[in-house]
Amino acid sequence: MKRREFISLLGGAVAWPLAARAQQRERMRRIGVLLQIAEGDPQARIEVAAFLRELQELGWSEGRNVRIDTRWGRGQCRSHPQVRGGTSRTRPGSRPGSGRHGRGGALQEASRTVPIVFVTVTDPVGRGYIASLAQPLGNATGFTSFEFGMGGKWLEVIKEIAPRVTRAAVLRDPVITAGIGYLAAIHALAPSIGVQVTPIDVRDTSDLARAVAAFARTPNGGLIVTADPAAIAHREAIITLAARHRLPAVYPYRHFVADGGLMSYGIESADQFRRAAGYVDRILRGEKPGDLPVQQPTKYELVINLKTARALGLEVPDTLLSTADEVIE
Repeated sequence: MKRREFISLLGGAVAWPLAARAQQRERMRRIGVLLQIAEGDPQARIEVAAFLRELQELGWSEGRNVRIDTRWGRGQCRSHPQVRGGTSRTRPGSRPGSGRHGRGGALQEASRTVPIVFVTVTDPVGRGYIASLAQPLGNATGFTSFEFGMGGKWLEVIKEIAPRVTRAAVLRDPVITAGIGYLAAIHALAPSIGVQVTPIDVRDTSDLARAVAAFARTPNGGLIVTADPAAIAHREAIITLAARHRLPAVYPYRHFVADGGLMSYGIESADQFRRAAGYVDRILRGEKPGDLPVQQPTKYELVINLKTARALGLEVPDTLLSTADEVIE
């Protein structure tokens, strides 16, 4: 089989072409979509639906010329149960992979030839997915979500909506490069605006609940939830903890706010999945992933939940409301 007959989507999801077979008049392609989020997650389903719709618009129809194999995880990217067990079904040397400490890393450990398109990934160079953003080389390309400097922006907006905050708990994964990078950016800015920073490991919900409760015992606290896969998987628990302990919180994605969180500043994740379908299409038609530059976000959205703000006793400044892309009543 030829290399272009396989492809993967990875990040919030991964896709890898698993196999290709002749079926009726058209050659059947297989696309593997690997997500670390649990199957019942509603936002993940919205994102996958955006990917599938765009694929269809580009001429790839399920059952006619493409077979799509979607596999779900549990929000634990370093030990996705499908990476090795599932990919062993593909022919040797054509198994999916991704970079260190993530789906990409496990996939690339399995194969350096299967094309991979990653989505909503922070620091793909540091994680070993690609050589550079402009020239990925290798078998992977895709779409990044945030630069590490976004950590400082999250700190700024939480201070703006809740000026009394003098202590910020940063919920992040201490192992992956993104968790380390965001925290460093927040630490760099914090002294200049009078905020003390406390990192909290977000991977385990029981430990997370205890850590947030302990943090909340001292007044004037707030939460910064980074764009960490575990935070996305545990967002309901995090939003509940923030409300229970009356902690103003800023999140990386709109769906946190739609689910009751206070505010978010970040990208529209479903749009990245839609755009990823374009790269999958180009690779299936013969282009090499290593020749396709990694795309960075061009727009960030500020979303505020006024009901949650009122529940926390916050008066949202007019300057912040005027710059918000969406205000949820």
